[in-house]
Amino acid sequence: MEYPKTLIEAIQYFSNPDNCRQFMVAVRWADGVVLCPTCGSEKVSYLENAKLYFCKVKHPKQKFSLKVGTIFEDSPIALDKWLPAFWLLSNCKNGISSYELARAIGVTQKSAWFMLHRIREVMKDANTFQIGNSPKNQVEIDETYISGLPKNRHIGQRGVDGRKSIVMGMKTRTTREVRAMVIPDAKRTTLQDKILEHVGWGSHIYTDQWVGYDKLSATNHFVHKTVNHMVEHVKGEVHTNGIENFWALLKRTLKGTYVAVEPFHLDAYVTEQVWRFNNSGKKMNDGARFKKALSQVVGKRLTLAEVTGKTAERPF
Repeated sequence: MEYPKTLIEAIQYFSNPDNCRQFMVAVRWADGVVLCPTCGSEKVSYLENAKLYFCKVKHPKQKFSLKVGTIFEDSPIALDKWLPAFWLLSNCKNGISSYELARAIGVTQKSAWFMLHRIREVMKDANTFQIGNSPKNQVEIDETYISGLPKNRHIGQRGVDGRKSIVMGMKTRTTREVRAMVIPDAKRTTLQDKILEHVGWGSHIYTDQWVGYDKLSATNHFVHKTVNHMVEHVKGEVHTNGIENFWALLKRTLKGTYVAVEPFHLDAYVTEQVWRFNNSGKKMNDGARFKKALSQVVGKRLTLAEVTGKTAERPF
């Protein structure tokens, strides 16, 4: 199925509710056969007047909407507003604030804020595979502070002092893929456990000389080389310029677009920037990036209680 290639095409196309429905059917069920989200039956018909689907297999949830089983479930906001919101967050290089989205699609700021967090939930990747995995792969690893300290520093103890959150990042030079996550501290066990989780054995790892990376080569899983940033930023092929460029993008987004991000929500904003970075480049245009984001909506849920932290435990 053809999909819009530009924002103006998306707004015009999705202003028609039938187009929204047909588009989401094509995204959710590639072969065009609608399946009941409860029992998986293909015996499904569309009730035009009710704008609902009806499963002919008897069970308590025979009637269902297109939103059931997706990030849109239980949302009173129509798809003609949801889909442009997906487009904007997927393609705006520095994100879009809830105030701007509210003005753009005609919802309240609170609704826009919740919508954006739901979309960020969709952007979470399973990360079932490791980056690297061979001696040919070079992986840059670094951490940065968000809020409190505007620059990367290695003077004194690295840790959360009530004003700063720490984000750890990894970038492979082979595919340009980035992994990044909020961590509770920059101790050796924390950093190296994350490396073992995300980086394939045999990779060449490049870091600065922070003590948290000491003895990484002793595991015999990686070739570890360091650069002393007090002396130089590049030592041949050993540098962390790639991941530091990602930090610049992340901080520009946090300071310029979102301004005041609570530590509890920081990981979601990091996820957003990682997703956009990993799906950027000449090979993927805006329309394809939008379609990829939508392809991840099935099986994702985020309640208001979870996003406000009333039921979910805080990570640190």
